[in-house]
Amino acid sequence: MKKLSLTRLILVMLVVACGSAALLGFVYEITKAPIQKANDDKELAAISGVILEEFNNNPFQERTQIPTKHNQGQLTLYPARKDGKIKAVAIKTSSDKAFGGKIELIVGFFLDGTISGYKVIHSKETPGLGAKVSEPKFSEQFIGVKPKKKTFKVKQDGGEIDAVTAATISSRAVIDAIQKAYDAYRKFSTRI
Repeated sequence: MKKLSLTRLILVMLVVACGSAALLGFVYEITKAPIQKANDDKELAAISGVILEEFNNNPFQERTQIPTKHNQGQLTLYPARKDGKIKAVAIKTSSDKAFGGKIELIVGFFLDGTISGYKVIHSKETPGLGAKVSEPKFSEQFIGVKPKKKTFKVKQDGGEIDAVTAATISSRAVIDAIQKAYDAYRKFSTRI
């Protein structure tokens, strides 16, 4: 009798587990497209926010993959065109050196490699501290900068960038991500 109860318990648990897995898979399939659309919309808004040149194409539809400086991965480049001619680019980049883990940015560049701005699109930085890398007080100091012409580090490391108070690690991660984007852009720009 005891063995029958154990068999019944295992069977019930198996049915519940399979039913839960099927339900979870069904919900995932239903929500996958809306979640992707929301992420795409967030990227599109960031692209529009960092490209300061006028453009009349859809950079998101023309995105392309470009290799990083040492071919250790790829970044996504979004070209902004006016009447077919590239006027500026946005690059999706990231750094794993942030305090909360990976931080992702969209960085805008004029054709000469000058930074037009950046937007954080994904971060797990501490609200009120590391998350301040998104605020204008920090982000505006990058506008108009060419990383190769400036000591592109926080002041604590001998550079010229003011780190966010109590969030030097997050500040360094943003600089690291922007540097990766800049290096990839310089490598790519020879093909434009």
